[in-house]
Amino acid sequence: MILSTTPNRIFIKLLLGFWLCSSLIIAAVGLLPLLQQNHDQAPLPPHLESLLSRIANRIVEQPDLLEERHFRHFRELKNFRGKPLRIYLLNDQGQVINRDRMSRGMRRFILMAEEANHPISHQFKNELIFGPYEFSARGKSYSLYGRIDDHHPRPWFFFFAENKLLTLSLAILLSGLLCGLLAWHLGKPLRSLKQSAETLAKGDLKHRVDASTSKRTDEFGQLAQAFNGMADAVENMVNSQQRLISDISHELRTPLTRLQLALALARKKEQSSSEIERIGYEAEQLDQMIGELLELSRVKLNFNDSKHSLALNETLTQVLDDADFEAEQQQKQLAIEIDDDIMLPTYPRPLARAVENLLRNAIRYADKQISISARNNGPTVELIILDDGPGIEDEQDLLSIFEPFYRPQTARERESGGWGLGLAITKAAIDAHQGTIRASNAQPHGLKVTISLPRY
Repeated sequence: MILSTTPNRIFIKLLLGFWLCSSLIIAAVGLLPLLQQNHDQAPLPPHLESLLSRIANRIVEQPDLLEERHFRHFRELKNFRGKPLRIYLLNDQGQVINRDRMSRGMRRFILMAEEANHPISHQFKNELIFGPYEFSARGKSYSLYGRIDDHHPRPWFFFFAENKLLTLSLAILLSGLLCGLLAWHLGKPLRSLKQSAETLAKGDLKHRVDASTSKRTDEFGQLAQAFNGMADAVENMVNSQQRLISDISHELRTPLTRLQLALALARKKEQSSSEIERIGYEAEQLDQMIGELLELSRVKLNFNDSKHSLALNETLTQVLDDADFEAEQQQKQLAIEIDDDIMLPTYPRPLARAVENLLRNAIRYADKQISISARNNGPTVELIILDDGPGIEDEQDLLSIFEPFYRPQTARERESGGWGLGLAITKAAIDAHQGTIRASNAQPHGLKVTISLPRY
């Protein structure tokens, strides 16, 4: 066997996704100090440098201003763009000579300027500080710094740099968002495959995975293509099986018809006997069973046409009339509660046959009362058929009565239990509507059959 050397595509997507996610978070957090450092060491703007230059030239031209009695002339200038400008004059030893005190921000800025080794400006929270501008006067070196009360908003990254807990929370949120997008991207085809598998399991053999998933080039696309291939094989196999049953049933009809014809001729010639009557009875039973098999095959095979949106009452009118008449003949009461406004897409004949089978069973086993009701229940229509008969004692029978040829222990006799095909036909019709059917014992006694059919 030759092992593939191509890396797993899902592995690559996961690797790139998580690597990209972690890299973006690390880069975003790591760049904050760099952005702050670049901002801290921003070059001195020309208009501020010109301002310090004019003050320095004035001092050079008037050296007397370096005397303490003249410091008040340039401690504060009030005409710089309408804001007070404070000047700090430092000697060659780094001491402020024109003021008694120096703010913490000013001291911090002087250290930043020494580290940058060139004139800079920095926007603190409530002030703008800039400098130094170096000059010489009277044979000594001096440095000038300026400070303006400025409430301009600081760059956005300062907010994150100063609020580390918030920055960490946002980083976690962004990481979760990116990972969520990756999970959604990888989970979408899985959800499509899951939905297709559930739909196929419910009996819709024509359902396939959507094209957007099956055309993917990764493992999900390959899995979708394999699933569609499996669904094709299952559909062909089931259809072939149903066609075989249908064909066999049709073929059995020919010798059965000849047998019934021979019995009719014998009876016409007055050759009747108990054996001939028994043969006639069994022939009738066989004819009915073949008819049920043909109906079951027809229900499972012939659903290529589109559904028709009809009122439920309209679909079941004839069935309900016949059931009401049959119940009346047996001195039983049938209660019908179906609103005229209940609409849903159906295959009319199979649905009518399904309800007919259930009503006949209910009438057969009921003591006095049978009811059928329907109501809208969100996205489905819930149809309930209830009788007051003995119910089904065995829980296993409740789960299996809709299987072909299965009859409960209480209905093993052919005269009362049939062949176990009527409820199988019912379930096949409900499955064709993408609906569900279940049976349960009612209290204090009786059987309750609940059908859920999609409204859309």
